[in-house]
Amino acid sequence: MDFIKSLIDFILHIDKHLGDIIAQYGLWTYAILFLIIFVETGLVVMPLLPGDSLLFAIGLFAAQGSLNVFTLFVLLSIAAILGDTVNYWIGKYVGPKIFQSEKSRWLNREHLQRTHEFYEKYGGKTIIIARFMPIIRTFAPFVAGIGAMSYGKFILYNIVGGIAWIASFLFLGYFFGNIPIIKRNFTYVVFGIIILSVLPPVIEYFRTRKKN
Repeated sequence: MDFIKSLIDFILHIDKHLGDIIAQYGLWTYAILFLIIFVETGLVVMPLLPGDSLLFAIGLFAAQGSLNVFTLFVLLSIAAILGDTVNYWIGKYVGPKIFQSEKSRWLNREHLQRTHEFYEKYGGKTIIIARFMPIIRTFAPFVAGIGAMSYGKFILYNIVGGIAWIASFLFLGYFFGNIPIIKRNFTYVVFGIIILSVLPPVIEYFRTRKKN
């Protein structure tokens, strides 16, 4: 519970906490940010770590001269791509062990085959779109691995999605984060980023439910 409270506080006041990290750790901040992005995308058990709002805040500090935006772009793109790659291979290794039973109602080989067919057909755009959706982006590469999506196809969309995600929020923060009204109301901006990020899957859920 204390961890959740601390995490929520970190997310809502991410500009303050990031400023403290930069002041305390200096150049080591690059390694810390690399690790956060890698873990958020690479470990399926850590889907609640900040992503979009963190990148926006990083861009803001880069605009102030505290960090180098191009160094961040390269490092964090590598972290995002490596994270999804690790998550994919974890899913690929774990998947066959989970879906062994022929009789299990939910975890059987038939469902594994369906997952594989889905990711071979739609997996590319799923990997890219999922990058912009909190929580879902942590699970998408894991499920792609479970579904045995071909690695050549996965890595292509992983690279495109990873670079697009980092560039979008990092440079948004870099170019717009220093606007006075945004700086004064940064907590509300974080709320807005979170809401906009989770809105598409929520809308899709209700659309699918309505159709059914």
